[in-house]
Parts: sequence; structure tokens; C-alpha cells
Amino acid sequence: MTTSSRASRAQGATVWLTGLPSAGKTTVARVLAGRLRSEGHRVEVLDGDEVRRFLSAGLGFSRADRDTNVQRIGLVAEVLARNGVLALVPVIAPYADSREAVRKRHDVSGTPYFEVHVATPVEVCSRRDVKGLYARQAAGRLKGLTGVDDPYEPPVAPALQLPTQDQTPDESAAAVYAMLAERCLVGPAPRVTPSTPRTR
Repeated sequence: MTTSSRASRAQGATVWLTGLPSAGKTTVARVLAGRLRSEGHRVEVLDGDEVRRFLSAGLGFSRADRDTNVQRIGLVAEVLARNGVLALVPVIAPYADSREAVRKRHDVSGTPYFEVHVATPVEVCSRRDVKGLYARQAAGRLKGLTGVDDPYEPPVAPALQLPTQDQTPDESAAAVYAMLAERCLVGPAPRVTPSTPRTR
């Protein structure tokens, strides 16, 4: 089986990486995406910032708007996954009921869905502060920062938990890959042995 034929027959899935700002969600997703693409898988990374700029332009950060944003991303992810794409979603999605609604959407279509908790402590996220959000919040220039002065409801029973403060991005991505491999959703193309012609 060739790489292209394997990709055309592959089953899709959604991997939702939830966690605090600067937890490492997008970094892990992009490392994993690189590995999957190198193996011939069809992959899309639905980055939260990019979605905000385009698909969810005009939405704010109220609970209702956050929920709407998550449901829009969930719809796109489910459509991609249902059509054989591995959809990696590094999006905070702070509320458990919003994430559960996305899971149910996948359940209805029989599409695999995995919730991965990027469980980086807020103290570590604050030190990383990739976008300067924690510094702005501490200076009083930002309100509603998830995990600080706005709620974050961590998954109770995630498919996988990543303590990125103790792992490299490659190690975290490898853990997600292993989870998918256990479900036979990824892996090297199977070796095909040519059949031996029968003799009479």
C-alpha cells in the first residue's frame, strides 16, 4: 500500500488540546502535525488565534461568545475528521459543557474524538507568557484571563494528560501519537507482501 492510498483510506479524528494560555497546546499540535504529515496523513491544525481572526471575528470573551467560538471550531473539526482528516485543535475551551457539546457532535456522526489536557500549571504558563497576557493582567491592563480571573474547568477524565513542564514538545507530541496509534488511527504504512503465483 502506498502512502497516498493509505491516506485516502485513513480514518479521521479530532484531537482537542485544552489547557491554559501558554500551556504549550499549539506547540505540541504543530510538532505532532509535522510527524503525521511526514507519514502521509492528512492533517489540519485549527489554531485558536487564527480562528478568532477569521471564523469568529466579532466575538468577544463573554461566556456566551466563548461557547459560540468553541462550537464553531467543533463543527469544522468534526467535518474534517468525518472526511478522513486528523484535526488537531489547540484551543483553550475553558468550559466543560462546551467541550462536551463538541464531543456529542462527534458521537452523533461516529467520529473519533479525543480530549487531551495540556495540564501545565498556571505558574509555569505565567513564566512562559508567550503572548504577554499574564503580564498585562498583572498590570491591570487585561481582565478575563482564563485560569487567573476567569474560570477554567479542567477535564475530569481526559483521554490523555500532558504535564508539559516535565516534557519536551517532542515528548508531548509523541505521547499523543502513541494514543492515536493504540486506536490504530496512525502508524507506518503496512508492509504488503506480493502474492506468490500458484503453480499447477
